[in-house]
Amino acid sequence: MKVKTILVSQPEPKIENSPYSRLIEKEKIKVDFRPFIHVEGVEAKNVRQQKIDLHNFTAIILTSRNSVDHFFRIAEEMRFKVPDTMKYFCQSEAVAYYLQKYVVYRKRKIYVGKRTFTDLIPLIKKYKDEKFLLPSSDTLKPSVPEALDELKVDWKRGIFYKTVISDLSDLRDVYYDVLVFFSPSGIESLLKNFPDFKQNDTRIAVFGNSTIDAATEAGLRIDIQAPTPETPSMTMALQKYITSVNK
Repeated sequence: MKVKTILVSQPEPKIENSPYSRLIEKEKIKVDFRPFIHVEGVEAKNVRQQKIDLHNFTAIILTSRNSVDHFFRIAEEMRFKVPDTMKYFCQSEAVAYYLQKYVVYRKRKIYVGKRTFTDLIPLIKKYKDEKFLLPSSDTLKPSVPEALDELKVDWKRGIFYKTVISDLSDLRDVYYDVLVFFSPSGIESLLKNFPDFKQNDTRIAVFGNSTIDAATEAGLRIDIQAPTPETPSMTMALQKYITSVNK
């Protein structure tokens, strides 16, 4: 079965000449983007109910752009002026770079991990005496609190935003050759929106072990997966698959 149409369960990349653009151009296929999940902010009163007082923290652990946006949104709603002495521990360079939207970068104490939360642990360990706040969504990998507990640092998690399933009812009668997923929440959204979903000839592409597990548990047949040593990105995995079936 040839591949002519792909639906990616994420927002369209904002960058020009993204790997998807190159895939579309090379293979003459149609690729649509549609977030299967979206993020909604939690109100300041809900954060207060979690017994969180922003004055009590000297360091913030930021794992994503969403955590950056929602920390500063809550600070503003609580009329909390973030002190210049606040330390920021960012999971990746992308998160640290995004922080510039809110703070003057060179005047702040910012510590940056390489890519994963594990990379951030040695940096947090160096500053064990700080009082850490982890702004997160309602879904958090168990490995994150486990790692912080192991360090025996003074930390608290705050649920500042929630992952919400998007309404996809307009896609009920639209069919794609390939559906692409990057998180267990995307799989959950598919099944919540279409409880009678039959895979048939639809190919499922998944990224990451947790997404693979969620798809397998849902009884879906996985046809394309990434990352692998040969195809570290989703677009590379799609390219390899399309080359083999569209001959």
